[in-house]
Amino acid sequence: MAVEGKPGADVKGFRSMGNGDDMTDHSHRGVRGSAVWDQVGSILAGRTAALGKTGLDVIDVGGGSGIFAVPLAADGHRVTVVDPSPNALATLRQRASEAGVTDMISAVQGDAAGLGSLVGKESADLVLCHGVLEVVDEPSSALNGIASCLRADALVSIVTAQRNAAVMGKAVAGHLLEARRLLEDPDGRWGASDPLPRRFREPELRSVLADAGFEVEEVHGVRIFTDLVPGPLVDEPADVRALAALEAAAEAVPEMRALAAVLHVIASRR
Repeated sequence: MAVEGKPGADVKGFRSMGNGDDMTDHSHRGVRGSAVWDQVGSILAGRTAALGKTGLDVIDVGGGSGIFAVPLAADGHRVTVVDPSPNALATLRQRASEAGVTDMISAVQGDAAGLGSLVGKESADLVLCHGVLEVVDEPSSALNGIASCLRADALVSIVTAQRNAAVMGKAVAGHLLEARRLLEDPDGRWGASDPLPRRFREPELRSVLADAGFEVEEVHGVRIFTDLVPGPLVDEPADVRALAALEAAAEAVPEMRALAAVLHVIASRR
């Protein structure tokens, strides 16, 4: 994978385990989500081993309807989902009930900036912050809230949209003016109709994290090709496997990370 540092190196009390073999099999989620699942699985496996726990205390910021929370709870982790949407939290409760993990999941209405008062300070072994920093009003406030609830040596998993891939996508689709705006706009937007308030390049994301007191442990590039390949070309299982293999090979080349649709950063408090 396109990981900064040596593959398999010890990082803040966990050992990167590559494919998350100790976690429930989530391969059915397909190419778009499998890489992030594998990376999160590596964190969880390493942290449970390092802490001598059978399950971690996980906070899923913006976790909404439980796409991550319910499977993580099924794996034995205690998950608190913090989301501003009451409808999403209602769906979360229903999914948790259907999966038989209601005793492992807590649903809290709120946002990242208020995490300290919502869930308690230094209460988490791992915080998931996936698809949040590009939509919140103030990324710095969200990160400060996340930092307040991390225990010593705890980690945060951040997944966020990357600007470069959006530029490429617009250009390949023939939307050249929008691609130019994405390239030059301070927030990485193509115009007023863009649904995202911002997109990051890796140096920009690193800067925001550093300003909030985080140290970057790993950076992964996710979906380097997947969003560019037309759906009809990967209808067959063999084609899906070939695409997944191509993604995995490209992740091993650090220069390819700049073309990934999303960045997955693993960080800790300094």
